[in-house]
Amino acid sequence: MSRVRAGGLIILCLALTLPHGARAAEPFRYPEAKHGKGELRYVNGIPVLTVRGTPEEIGEQVGVLGLRPIKPLFGRVQEFARAWHMDAIFPLLMKTGNIMTAQFPPDHLRELEAASKASGISRDLLIFGSTFIDIRHLGGCSTLIVEPKRSAAGGLLFGRNLDWFPFGDLYQYSLVTIFHPNGKHAFVAAGFPGMVGPPSGMNDAGLALAHNDINSARDGSAKLDPLGVPTLLAMRLLLEECTSVPEAEKRMRAVRRASMALLTVCDKNQGCAFEVTTKNVILRSPIDGICASTNHFRSKQLATVSPDTLETSENCLRYAALRTKSRDMAKITVEDLHQVMHAASAGDWTLQTMIFEPSTLRLHVAFGKGPTSALPLKTLELTKWFQSK
Repeated sequence: MSRVRAGGLIILCLALTLPHGARAAEPFRYPEAKHGKGELRYVNGIPVLTVRGTPEEIGEQVGVLGLRPIKPLFGRVQEFARAWHMDAIFPLLMKTGNIMTAQFPPDHLRELEAASKASGISRDLLIFGSTFIDIRHLGGCSTLIVEPKRSAAGGLLFGRNLDWFPFGDLYQYSLVTIFHPNGKHAFVAAGFPGMVGPPSGMNDAGLALAHNDINSARDGSAKLDPLGVPTLLAMRLLLEECTSVPEAEKRMRAVRRASMALLTVCDKNQGCAFEVTTKNVILRSPIDGICASTNHFRSKQLATVSPDTLETSENCLRYAALRTKSRDMAKITVEDLHQVMHAASAGDWTLQTMIFEPSTLRLHVAFGKGPTSALPLKTLELTKWFQSK
């Protein structure tokens, strides 16, 4: 079964190297604190970091409140490389990431550099965390959109499992960050600190999206275009600038894309899968009010294996679970969708589970030891967070 390690993979891998006894004796907890315009506190048991201002101000707040508490993890990067038998190519991966900084949106690069300075964590390592999914395709994650006509409450629902390798006590470092960049849409990101672009997020207009990794496409596209915008940063551009699926589609087509990916995108009224390569952006619409995605392109233009074959493939058991479980539900509630996401979980690899409600700007999230889909969802009412000054 394929798996994903997105930009926060550096944190995942480094968590494995913490001494077992220390982890068991004292579970990690982010310190509740304020710095400048930023604040980190726990809400319903979920760590929530709020940052706001200029790129430099946001970077400093992320660096002090989110990154500095986990700085020791970043000192073990060579152990990470050895664990994944990448000793020989790791310098090349880092170099490639640095080459791609020329394509970073300027505000995002300024924010990253400020976070590096404030935390004392290497700029190169933070760059690596924002580009790794484009350089090394390692696959995973599941998503399901429920259109309003299939939703019990009448509002669109968007379920998401983030499946990453369960290194050590990695699950303790999950973090919700609410960004208020000057002059742009506020947005929430579920992920790990230091991720300049979100693997999962929603903005104040109700535009929500998530990333699933893809390894192959039939259009002959390159897996990596180092002159393209890294995928996580392109996703952030959509959240900062767009309010609807059509706007997001237009913006994504205008971006020179660094690699292939499957983005699940929805707004308050509609949703679909963006099947993205360095050559094409193909939209795949819901079937019977449901749009399921895992880690294969399914459009006729990009699918490398026929959908019929995929249905019976071991690699697509999660997709089959999403479709089968939801198909028999006439009207789907948040609780129903939670059950569907659990049916498609990847066991202890499922480190974050969430359900977005774009029409009410609500986020239901479960962080903890996987599968998080088996854990109770905690609700964050985002309207007040987005409106706060």
